[in-house]
Amino acid sequence: MYYLSAPDRGSTNPGLASVAVGKRCGPSDTLGSAAELDPETGEVDAAGLEAAAVDVAEVDAAESALRVQLIDHIRALEELKGSICAAQARAAAVFDESSRRSQSRAGVKRDQLGRGVAAQVALARRESPNKGARLLGLARILSTEMPHTLRALSRGAISEWRATILVRETACLRLVDRQKVDELVAGDQERLAQLGDRKLIAAIKSVSYGLDPHSVVNRAAKAASDRFVSCRPAPDTMAYVTALLPVAQGVGVMAALMRTADRARAAGDPRSKGQVMADTFVELLTGQERAEDLRVEVQLIMTDRTLLHGVLPPVVSRHSGTGDSDADHSGDSPRTVRGRPGGSAQSFVPDGAEPAVLTGYGIVPAQWARDLIRRDGSSAAPQRLRPSRRAPRTEVWLRRLYAAPDTGRLTAMDSRARLVPDGLARLIAARDQICRTPWCGAPIRHYDHIKPFREGGPTSAENIQGLCEACNQAKEAPGWTARCEGAHGAPGAPGALADNNGTGRHSVTIATPTGHMYRSTAPPLPGTTGAVS
Repeated sequence: MYYLSAPDRGSTNPGLASVAVGKRCGPSDTLGSAAELDPETGEVDAAGLEAAAVDVAEVDAAESALRVQLIDHIRALEELKGSICAAQARAAAVFDESSRRSQSRAGVKRDQLGRGVAAQVALARRESPNKGARLLGLARILSTEMPHTLRALSRGAISEWRATILVRETACLRLVDRQKVDELVAGDQERLAQLGDRKLIAAIKSVSYGLDPHSVVNRAAKAASDRFVSCRPAPDTMAYVTALLPVAQGVGVMAALMRTADRARAAGDPRSKGQVMADTFVELLTGQERAEDLRVEVQLIMTDRTLLHGVLPPVVSRHSGTGDSDADHSGDSPRTVRGRPGGSAQSFVPDGAEPAVLTGYGIVPAQWARDLIRRDGSSAAPQRLRPSRRAPRTEVWLRRLYAAPDTGRLTAMDSRARLVPDGLARLIAARDQICRTPWCGAPIRHYDHIKPFREGGPTSAENIQGLCEACNQAKEAPGWTARCEGAHGAPGAPGALADNNGTGRHSVTIATPTGHMYRSTAPPLPGTTGAVS
């Protein structure tokens, strides 16, 4: 926060002094301190009032000038961000070219040149591999095909996102046409700087269609082949199910859901229109009579204290004094340890409130997990919202996963086969939750041997990590290595695999071809120290 110091003008005005030391004072404070009442006549000192008014005007003028400077500062920093992004793009493009030459000299096949480069860029920028691949593609195009856009980015006329829009919207054009769009749209930097996202897209499409209408039409036709459905976590134990569809199909789906919702509302259904549409969506896709009546297998990781809260007695431990506090007088008396089983005296989590982990989603509240297991009623929506609908009948299978009581690690499973058995795969998925590569939040698709199976790496919980497809492929590029870290940081140490803090969590060190090292540590499980740290 910025503070102003006004000149005292040779006076001892307490209001201005308080401004100088940083206290925020309004005009009334300053006026009241300078223009005091005469105790005999009850009149205000006119000279003091005039001086206070002048001082307030000076403060207002100074603050106004400061606000102007702050806006200029914000704009300068925004332009600096563009310049930095341009420098990163140039560096990434040069790194890509150098890596490809090195791989070519090493005898890598032509169709595999550049493998693992995007992953290194992603790690350096602390982004996911998917984002790293997009950033590297942007860097290559800007450096080789769109000089005007790169120049505008370097000068801060546009942001990295708007440079991405220019590259994305011209991807269907021939090189000569793309460079023409680059010249016409990005060549005039003053006009370019005034365009928002939608106006920029409209300008690009207008020029592109004039240069090569067939490419624009073909791009629209090809887009239909890229349709897909995805699911990702949403806050508060919800999920987003997204479908990318041709526009006619998307509009048709929404129209059908809206018609169903309108009919239900007209018949007196107390649910909101959005609730009816969401329930109808689930019922049509799953074939269930009602959205709540699902058959689902739930893989929950939770402590016994969370699961059996209110059933098990409190955890009791013996407390030994230190000799320097009043607690020593009760050193041999039992005490209740709140939080994790095992008696961590430093836990701030109330007994039974430790969250659970739902595989494929993440952390869920303890009470929500207990309600899901009992499932004698819907905890997601009060019954008063649906008085005419019977209680949900969701069939839930609970797969129990056990943890070692001393370290909190999930019980390990071993196999002599190269392929990871289903049981071990479920354990790894529960332990790692998402792809283990730093800054990658993609779902687990491959179960990878940290020490390769061909080099004698066992198929065990200690030597298996969950990776997405892209990260697993990047790991196989020349120059990449990975190793397990033992409890004291020793590579490949047997027993519980931990990070250097000794938390008992599985830890892997990744080395890239450039020699940079990155540590990947499994997320904390419920009831462990890392769960609340």
